[in-house]
Amino acid sequence: MSSPEIASLSWGQMKVKGCSTTYKDCKVWPGGSRTWDWRETGTNHSPGVQPADLEEVVKKGVKTLVIGRGMSEALQVPPSTVDYLKKNGIDVLVLQTEKAVEEYNALAAQGVKVGGVFHSTC
Repeated sequence: MSSPEIASLSWGQMKVKGCSTTYKDCKVWPGGSRTWDWRETGTNHSPGVQPADLEEVVKKGVKTLVIGRGMSEALQVPPSTVDYLKKNGIDVLVLQTEKAVEEYNALAAQGVKVGGVFHSTC
């Protein structure tokens, strides 16, 4: 199974190729995608992305995980979250969301088992 391409990104809207849903924030992995609902884990801009936000994508067997921090990089990613991924043998890229989507799509096109979590607003 390959990682789906992110077809479009604009403020507050993301589309994943092969999926009819328009996402605000989303999670993607080889073979799928879904809404990233921060309320599930109590995530806020600060302290930011928690390991609990990433577990679902990690369990899909990704080798690289890309985190999009938002258009203005308001979403924080604490060192403990990066450590969690590294301890699971996963390469991690933390980028502004437009750059994150570019990097994710490039890795997906190369056949890398890549996943991502992306914040599409601030």
